[in-house]
Amino acid sequence: MSVGFEEWRTHLPHIELAGWLHGPQDGEPVIALHGWLDNANTFARLAPRLAGMRVLALDLAGHGMSGHHPAGGLYPHWEYARDVLQVAEQLGWKRFSLVGHSMGAIVAAQLAAAMPEYVQRLVLIEGVVPPESAPAHPAQRLGKALREQLAHHARRKPLYASVDQAVRARSLSGLPVTESAARLLVERGLQPLDGGFTWRSDNRLTLTTPVRLEREQALEIVLRIECPTLLVLAEGGLLAGMGGLLERLPFERVRLPGGHHLHLDDDEGAGLVAACINRFFAPP
Repeated sequence: MSVGFEEWRTHLPHIELAGWLHGPQDGEPVIALHGWLDNANTFARLAPRLAGMRVLALDLAGHGMSGHHPAGGLYPHWEYARDVLQVAEQLGWKRFSLVGHSMGAIVAAQLAAAMPEYVQRLVLIEGVVPPESAPAHPAQRLGKALREQLAHHARRKPLYASVDQAVRARSLSGLPVTESAARLLVERGLQPLDGGFTWRSDNRLTLTTPVRLEREQALEIVLRIECPTLLVLAEGGLLAGMGGLLERLPFERVRLPGGHHLHLDDDEGAGLVAACINRFFAPP
């Protein structure tokens, strides 16, 4: 990690959360939320390029160095939103801005819509609503989710012989990143075990979500957002095929070269995203 990152931990009533802080003590308060199976280090290249902001990058529950939910618990988006509100309360941040990537952007959008009195500005990077609408057969989806939960105790995480092997696996995963980006994520995402290394993240994060919002329900939520909102899209990202839906959103939009992790993959992408965010936050 670069100089200027301050490790941070807090105890909420139900869980211990970790992350890091960056930026001037009196800077504009910003809480940054990462994507699924990532961690706070997804913002390691971006945060130092943000002007005048006090950024708290969280490891969401079940990710990175944060705690896991008790046995029997899952990780619905609204519980992440509650955690963010409790963290802000501990910090004394009555109003704050949110920067979210992918799943973190979805959580940030839902929180901004539901609790507009807290959120001053909103930046959504490659995320706004869940990536798929509710299935045509919700009973089958629920059944699949329940069967996975019953069998969860038998599931094992992968074991890597070295950190380099874990970096390669992360860089080639279903949401691929550059090897240098994967190395940043691995810093907070890997733990040693007898015989090698495995992920710190909770294995329950990979279980099927039992129930999803219908697409129109999800859209209705984000259409309630009141604060200024910037949506950053990658030319090669996951939202490239959602043009019709995105046109319905009254947000400022910018499209940049790169993939789904354009803010993390390299310095050039981080610089482009940061320049857009800095302009968005600049006083009129």
